[in-house]
Amino acid sequence: VQLQASGGGTVQSGGSLNLSCTATGSTFSFNSMSWWRQVPGKEREAVSCITPSGDSTYYTDSVKGRFTISRDNAITTSYLQMDRLKPEDTAVYYCAIGPTGGLCSDRPDIDYWGQGTLVTVSS
Repeated sequence: VQLQASGGGTVQSGGSLNLSCTATGSTFSFNSMSWWRQVPGKEREAVSCITPSGDSTYYTDSVKGRFTISRDNAITTSYLQMDRLKPEDTAVYYCAIGPTGGLCSDRPDIDYWGQGTLVTVSS
């Protein structure tokens, strides 16, 4: 299984970015997908998660109302639309795929990680 994340970059505070993550070699439509972020010296944090059918999502409190997770099972891609970005959102963002039938929570199970994509929000 390979996960290819893209869409990171540098934006000003209040701006938007849309991250995408394309999976190959997996049973994508049966797996939960999640996005995590990490800053140096801190533990990796689950930002958002979406169940296989997309009928249930999880967001960490700090991004609720600003970030939106979605998925397109036809093209095995997950998205994280990030709006009203803040400097504290600056981090390396990782996508991850969970086990078949996986649920979403503040610590979703992970089978595979994608490479990180850097998001920098300037004040």
